[in-house]
Amino acid sequence: MLLKILAAITGLIAVALGMLFLYPRPLDTTQAQVFAADGAELNYCDLPVLDGSGLLAADIPKAFTPQCGWTRWPMPVLAQCSEPLAPGVADLRGLWRSTSPAGFDHVERVEQCGNRTVVTSAGIIHDFISDKTLANGSRDIEPPSCMNTWVSIEWENGVQKYHPFGLPYTIVTRQRQGEELVWNYPAVGEVRMQRICSVPAGHRSRG
Repeated sequence: MLLKILAAITGLIAVALGMLFLYPRPLDTTQAQVFAADGAELNYCDLPVLDGSGLLAADIPKAFTPQCGWTRWPMPVLAQCSEPLAPGVADLRGLWRSTSPAGFDHVERVEQCGNRTVVTSAGIIHDFISDKTLANGSRDIEPPSCMNTWVSIEWENGVQKYHPFGLPYTIVTRQRQGEELVWNYPAVGEVRMQRICSVPAGHRSRG
């Protein structure tokens, strides 16, 4: 009996590792212009006007992290989208830098329009549609290990909730608290961020 249990556990571990590191990635539909120029040169206090005069979120192909992480800060994915935010979606847009916890230096760009959110930071581009489905969530990788990630998101009372692998558990949240963006991430805890206008020198590329 013990041998059967150990064999079952070993099999589950093997399947999990295969999904995390060997499962093939989907077709990359990221638009070429995302990597055609240096996104660190932009003024991120100049946010797009979401007045419905331009493209809808659905008009812009989904973006993915290239290979095992970008090496130069990408251009915005949703730059041409002017679809107003969907009902229940809080405005998290902008470039943000951590102020706490002490010693933790994190910079991220949040783009939004309609029911879509794109988070760019530390080599990754995670592109989500906030409809709670895994199919429309982020199917991507996590540098530097190149681990596969599947995450769906939803909004609840102004809080953006992230669910891994479609499970009913929230592992990451983002929300506005006054002028701050508050990011809760298991490996770090609560990260409080202030809006900045340009990408700091130490975050403009990833070796």
